[in-house]
Amino acid sequence: MFIVGSKGIPANYGGYETFVEKLTENQVSPDIKYHVACAVDSLDEVGEFEHNGAHCFNVLRRPVGAARAIFYDIDALKWCIAYIEKNHVEHPIVYVLACRIGPFFGKYVKKIHALGGEVFVNPDGHEWKRAKWSAPVRKYWKVSERGMVKRADLMVCDSKNIEKYIRKEYADLIPKTTFIAYGADVKRSSLADNDPKFTGWLTEKGLKPFDYYLVVGRFVPENNYETMIREFMASGSKRDFALVTGVDEAFLADLEQKTHFKGDPRIKFVGTVYDQELLKKIREQAYGYFHGHEVGGTNPSLLEALASTRLNLLLDVGFNREVAESSSLYWTKESGDLASLIEHADVMGENEIDVLDEASASVIRNRYSWRYITDTYEDLFLGKK
Repeated sequence: MFIVGSKGIPANYGGYETFVEKLTENQVSPDIKYHVACAVDSLDEVGEFEHNGAHCFNVLRRPVGAARAIFYDIDALKWCIAYIEKNHVEHPIVYVLACRIGPFFGKYVKKIHALGGEVFVNPDGHEWKRAKWSAPVRKYWKVSERGMVKRADLMVCDSKNIEKYIRKEYADLIPKTTFIAYGADVKRSSLADNDPKFTGWLTEKGLKPFDYYLVVGRFVPENNYETMIREFMASGSKRDFALVTGVDEAFLADLEQKTHFKGDPRIKFVGTVYDQELLKKIREQAYGYFHGHEVGGTNPSLLEALASTRLNLLLDVGFNREVAESSSLYWTKESGDLASLIEHADVMGENEIDVLDEASASVIRNRYSWRYITDTYEDLFLGKK
């Protein structure tokens, strides 16, 4: 089983990286051997190693600007093909994460087929919709996606909405698809409520337990930071709004110009948190969680919020409703809608919140635990699904 397209493991950050980490960490079947491509930026780092029982191979990311992810995927595919040939691997499966290499994909699929293998693709979300890309790059993403769908033996979609989109958008290609969700960690944080690591973080950021709303995610326009900040500022909430994110200075300046959030002491950009137990504790002790993502499939930060945070306020789009169902509150981008919902959430009774908390935790336990997701993937790779 060869996995191409993530930055590799051990995972530091990112959805695909965490997926591969958990897939290998939770492996049960002795009949699967994982081979994982890992990105490095120096020839000195090129080599091979073992992690979670997986065979990891480092692939140099060429210094070619925006195209380096494309070349990285192609070089990793070439490595897989050479390894399969040299070691006479029988019935190999190559699983490609994301649709970056559509125009070049066909010839590598043919080579893998000639070696008796199959090629699966995870299409991720609607990458061609992301605002960070220029119009030509968005066009490339769309063309690339079609090329991947056309030539893949199977599209593994982590969202039913994405699967529905693939089947409808590319109906002329008659794509073969299946749905396997992304996973989430259902365990509580290992940190106690009074752990100095957590209490020190709160003090440093000027926050109090259960007295702040939270968002965790990439600092990009399509995650609707402007709407969340503007609406929070318009609300009468006495709580804080903590934003755990890496800051892009240009986007931050644009947000300040549009919202003047620096004049509102409740709005607190608190930086990134890479310590996963601390981040989990921060989620657990938030009063509520905002989720403004509108591009993508089963979003990792949403699953983690549903697993950890008692009250979740989500942008009302198909991806989010598919996952959370009736366990969360929903808002639209219409002016005043989220502000009104925040004021409603602020005065909800403990029993109301408890009901939503148990419902969201149940969603994660029953449909999104890493154990369940890993077992489903193993069934797929062994031909049982």
